[in-house]
Amino acid sequence: MMKPYYSKNGVTIYHGDCRDILPHLDQVDLVLTDPPYGVDLKAKRQKLRGGALIERFGNYSHEDTSEYIKSVVVPVICQCIDSTLATVVTPGTRNLWLYPPADDVGCFYSAAGTGVGKWGFTCMQPILYYGSDPYLRTGQGSRSNSFGQTYCNDANKFAHPCAKPIRMWKALTSRVSLAGETILDPFMGSGTTLRAAKDLGRKAIGIEIEERYCEIAASRLSQEVMAIGGV
Repeated sequence: MMKPYYSKNGVTIYHGDCRDILPHLDQVDLVLTDPPYGVDLKAKRQKLRGGALIERFGNYSHEDTSEYIKSVVVPVICQCIDSTLATVVTPGTRNLWLYPPADDVGCFYSAAGTGVGKWGFTCMQPILYYGSDPYLRTGQGSRSNSFGQTYCNDANKFAHPCAKPIRMWKALTSRVSLAGETILDPFMGSGTTLRAAKDLGRKAIGIEIEERYCEIAASRLSQEVMAIGGV
């Protein structure tokens, strides 16, 4: 029996390689994950007006390459698709085409852009939907599959190179799961999926290979009430 790194109030964290841990888990209702993007990310950086560059702490221990996405991330996602009613992935844009064809595609849209690509400002981040929509599956009607940027970006508060804003992630979590369901995030990072699940009355399981991120996630989950705009 695996010993959790953290387990409280229906939320569990496992520290280790998700490829080793997934076979030992019971079936969940949904997989929701924001895996590495394979963009050679070393640490988060922020450009200021005037051209100054701030480099913040937080990085991956593995090589954030297309090969890592192809050999590690995509096989895990395929395993999740085969074993779960619904799997939702935010894969980034650069290695989007390495993933299996999705049943539907949505996005987070930001008119101001969220980075710069070879054709200018990147204004959308894709969302890949696999399996069945929980609201349609339970006869509750259709909902939008995409989101505008109506949230503040509070992700830089955490020592992780690609943390997600909590309001953004709570909107997605609420859209793709129902109250009381269990959500699995095999690439947990700083724990945003788990924090969103807790706040929305879902159960959650997170797996993270980096112990320092498990520590950050456990700390976030230990807070009973999150401040508005915080994560």
